[in-house]
Amino acid sequence: MPWSAKLDALVTAAITAGLATGCQDLSSYSTTSTKQYFGCVVPADFVLAGVSPTTELCLTLDANHLEDAPGTLSSSDGRFQSTPLRPIPQLWNDPLSTFTFGEGRTKNLLYMAAPSVDAGVGSGDVTVVLSLMSGGGVEVRFLRGAPSVAPDASGNAAVGTIFGVFPLTLKRHPDCSSLSATHCTLDGGGAGAGSQ
Repeated sequence: MPWSAKLDALVTAAITAGLATGCQDLSSYSTTSTKQYFGCVVPADFVLAGVSPTTELCLTLDANHLEDAPGTLSSSDGRFQSTPLRPIPQLWNDPLSTFTFGEGRTKNLLYMAAPSVDAGVGSGDVTVVLSLMSGGGVEVRFLRGAPSVAPDASGNAAVGTIFGVFPLTLKRHPDCSSLSATHCTLDGGGAGAGSQ
């Protein structure tokens, strides 16, 4: 089969899969003016790089606009400040838009976000993997860079690398401006700001 025919078949499969999931009602995952998703980063070293272990995250989400204006991120470390999640237009016509991993995920989404220049965390977009969980929460992953094959002169092999996992819960709160590292203690008490 010629390459062009294979590509056409892949695009057709992706569009078909996209139509199938497009019919799925995800509106219950949307936030409101008084309820957003809050949560603390998983502080375990094996899933954490370039993120403080007491970082709190807030997500606003419009499940009716996942392909064009899905929402914003804010973090207690100042890396994100009502930062828009940026969709990749071509992704929605590619089989990658149907990627799945793990269990308990209704839908996985891939976005980009630009850290604030004032946060002092280096330049370069962060890849954001957003999972709509079957239990009603959202899981957010940050990815940027990878360790160098050989350490630099200071012995650091992971300059600029970011990896973090944030399990988020929908909580009642007026907005994302009350984020604080004090909400995410390392003694197991960090559950995010606000109350149910």
